[in-house]
Amino acid sequence: MKRIGFIGMGNMAQAIASGWISQKLLTPDQIYAYAPHYDKLKKNAEKIGFTACRDRKEMLEACDVFLMACKPYQIEGILGEIKEDLKGKALLSVAAGWNYERYSAYLDPSTRFQYIMPNTPAMVGEGVLLFEETNSLEKEERERMMGLFCALGKVEIIPDHLMGVAMAITGCGPAFIDMIIEGLGDAGVKYGLPRDKAYALTSQMILGSAKLQLKTGEHPGLLKDKVCSPAGTTIRGVDALEHMGIRAAMIDAIDAIM
Repeated sequence: MKRIGFIGMGNMAQAIASGWISQKLLTPDQIYAYAPHYDKLKKNAEKIGFTACRDRKEMLEACDVFLMACKPYQIEGILGEIKEDLKGKALLSVAAGWNYERYSAYLDPSTRFQYIMPNTPAMVGEGVLLFEETNSLEKEERERMMGLFCALGKVEIIPDHLMGVAMAITGCGPAFIDMIIEGLGDAGVKYGLPRDKAYALTSQMILGSAKLQLKTGEHPGLLKDKVCSPAGTTIRGVDALEHMGIRAAMIDAIDAIM
């Protein structure tokens, strides 16, 4: 595997780098990174194990594959400075909104490119990694990259025109689930559970419910029905949620994003 240079080393980039190193998919000397604040970068390098570069030129000369992990608003300026250095090399990007079509307007045709959209659960190895279908990586190169990102969760290839809605669900969805965790936790506290215990029980319940659906492949409605006994407690709660329009609220949330 060639050396990979990170352009930016925020929380998501750190999760990616640490995941690759901890699972021994890459060695620390195969990962280089450049970020404007070198002292902070150096501390993260000592913690995770990658090579911190004092200047961008050092990283550009050392690597053949790069991962753009800076803020989206910074990318245009960065590409203006390093476009020539990327000729004949591969660039991956995890910056929201910068897809294949948009990068094509800035990159030299010889630069191979893949747009990837991770989500925050990738930080604990349970993410969803969306690979845009259109790309210019070599076949074996793309397979290697997908193998690396599998270490962070589930990799899905998404048609270009569906990347937006897929990103809305997987990228914004964790915040919606966090709100549910908070709400159910508050209910637990209302009736006497310690807050940390209420959150722990709720989070584990959501994790288990998600794993059950993924493992069985059953329709969520069928799984819900299996919990709802006639005249039981669960169906009363379901009825209350239906009156408040929980499913419509989720759809409306995605509509607001799109």
